[in-house]
Parts: sequence; C-alpha cells; structure tokens
Amino acid sequence: MPPDTDRSVTVVGAGIVGMATACYLLRDGHKVTVIDRGAPGEGCSFGNAGGVSAGSCVPLALPGILKKVPGWLRDPEGPLHIRLAYLPKALPWLWRLLRASRPAEVERIADGLRALHKDTFDAYDPLLRWAGCTGLIQRRGQLLLYETEAELKADAFGLKIRRDRGVQVEILNQDELKQLEPALAPIFQHAAFLPEQGQCANPFGLVQRLAAQFAADGGEIERAEVKSIEFGGDRPARLRTDQGVKPFNRLVIAAGAWSGALAYQLRNPVPLESERGYHVTVADPGVATRIQAMWMRRAFVATPMDTGMRFAGTVELAGLDAPPNPARAKVLLDHGKRMVPGIDATKTTTWMGHRPGLPDTLPVIDRSPHFENVYLAFGHGHTGLIAGAVTGRIISDLIGGRTPSIDMTPYRIDRFRRS
Repeated sequence: MPPDTDRSVTVVGAGIVGMATACYLLRDGHKVTVIDRGAPGEGCSFGNAGGVSAGSCVPLALPGILKKVPGWLRDPEGPLHIRLAYLPKALPWLWRLLRASRPAEVERIADGLRALHKDTFDAYDPLLRWAGCTGLIQRRGQLLLYETEAELKADAFGLKIRRDRGVQVEILNQDELKQLEPALAPIFQHAAFLPEQGQCANPFGLVQRLAAQFAADGGEIERAEVKSIEFGGDRPARLRTDQGVKPFNRLVIAAGAWSGALAYQLRNPVPLESERGYHVTVADPGVATRIQAMWMRRAFVATPMDTGMRFAGTVELAGLDAPPNPARAKVLLDHGKRMVPGIDATKTTTWMGHRPGLPDTLPVIDRSPHFENVYLAFGHGHTGLIAGAVTGRIISDLIGGRTPSIDMTPYRIDRFRRS
C-alpha cells in the first residue's frame, strides 16, 4: 500500500482540547479544518473554573465515597445533584465511578493524571507565544481551604497523593492564610497552598486567541453540527452535518460531551457522561481574591478573572438535553458570598455547561483501535483546560508518527472493555 501523502486533518470540536490540537497540527505542517456547531470556545471551555494545575492528580472518586454520596444528595447545597428522572441512566456510570475508588485504582489513576498534567505550562508556552497571549495563563499558585482541623485531617489522603507525586504542598494556618488572601472569610482555619499551580485569566478569551491565530495562519474553522460519520470503502471518510457532507482524510474526535455518540459509531462504546457544571461570574465585585481557591467541603472554586470573580463547581447528572437548573447557580453565588464577604454581587451572569466525564477521571487520548485514520481526544472532565495543550501535542505526535513523551496506556479507549 503506498504511503498516505495527504496531510489534511479534520478536528471535530472547537473547545480548548480541539483548538489546541488543531494549532499543534497546523504548526506541524498539516492542513487542518475544525468543525463545531458553535464558535470556538463557546462550549464547556467558556465557563470552566480556570485552573491550570500541573499538580492536579487527585481522582474524582476516592475510598469512602460511597458513604458520602447519600449526604451529598440530601444536601440542596451539596456538590452532587442527580435529577431523579435521569438516575436509571446514570447508575452504570456511577457504578464505574465507585469501582474507580478502590485504592489500587486510585493510585493508578493518580499516576496517569500527574503524567498528563505535569507539563501543562511547557505545552501551552509555544501556543501562547505564537498567539501573542502569554499573559492569559498566570502562575500564582492555588489554595485548598478547610474550615476545621478535622477537615484538613480528612483530606490527608488527597494531600498525600499529591506529595507522593512530587507536588509541592505547604500547610498554612489561619494567620498565614489571612496574610496571603485577606479577602477570604475568617471561617477558614487552615489551607493547603500549592505554589506551582496556575490559573487562566480568561478561558474563553484563550480559545478565541488560539482560534484567531490558527485562522490567520491558514487553518479553517467551519460552523456545522456533525450528525454522523460515513464510510468510504473500509474506513471512515465523510462527516454528515447540517451543512452538508464534509469529506476527510484523518479525523480527530474532540467534541467534548458529544464525543461518545461519534465514538460509538466507530465501534468504540465509551461510558462518557455529562458532568453538568455551573458558574456565576460577578462583574466589578469590589472585593476579590488574588489566587484561585477551592472550598474543599463544598467542592467549589473561586477564581479572579478578567471578567470578574468567578464561582464555579459542583456536578449535576441530568444528561445533555435537560434545561439548566437555576437553583444550582444560586447555590454557587451563596457560597461565594460566604467565602468572600463584602463582595458586590449587583452585576452577575450565570452559565451551565457539559463537562465530558469518564468514571475513572482519565480522558481518552488514543488512535482508534479499529480505524487507522481516526484519533480520539475527549473525556477530560474537570481538567480540560489543564490538559488541553498537552493533549494537542500528543495527538500531533501520534499523527506525525512520533512517540509521545509519556506512556499512553492509561488513556487508551479499550480500557473500559477490561473494567
């Protein structure tokens, strides 16, 4: 068979993962087209919490989660909400999540997360310089906040996971925390400061800047909703969209929470769920923190951004089609007011988006085991911004015939057949 000399690649998805992948491919000499039903960054990337944490390696499910879930579900302000009508559909995913909380699995997953995230700043650096937006990612550190000594002790395993993998952790008392972040309420007695972490001042703006540079350098961006994948001969060859049929040579599926349906068409069923997340952004808050901070008991994050103070977090399971629940956004604003007292919440906007979550917290980054011209890059859950550039670099390496710098075994799509 003659070598494939067609260097064109189509990327489905214009979030941070899809655009970072498209940018790396374009810079690697490929002819790249990005297809998405929305404009770049308008999906989940628009509203994330903005963390760029090289040390993010604690899985979503830890030992003991089963005992906590009933309390979370009973608490209207809790970190997890499941709409009753959706519960039967969510149960298989929740069962896999519980299986992922076994100690040996937690260690394996933590290793995979650390390997993927540790080079996030290095992977973003060439893209930020190329797009002229180096100031959008700031290395200010990150705070984990605890109201009591007991809460700090209860998180000992999570802190150990980080330290065991080389993440720097500094424990602060109440006075030290006040000196570092005077805007925080005095309800927090302890904090863990992670000095090597960072944050993005405008996640939507970051994707837009990358997309603008991508287009300026010859990349193509098309607005179209992908309905299905069609075959030509023995391999996938065309996308059927609401704007007509789009032929492709190589395909990258990076469509976030909508990737599961496309992967299924290519004989790769995957337990992808929408971990629906909400945010409230307070414009002109008057009082704000300087560093991204996570209220650990509430699983809730506050991040200062160019657009104001953003409060984001929690998980709702209700599928892709259910309308937003305004009460979930109100919970975030109420938490924010307690966390940062004196904030002026006169000007607020709310948002809901679909995090593409897999039950073991690890994304799929792989070449299709069935079709050599298809590549998979989705399922990043809460860490899409952290891993976006790293994922783009990996997919570019795979398509370019180079061996990625990390072991790709943890991110294979066929791992779910063995679980």
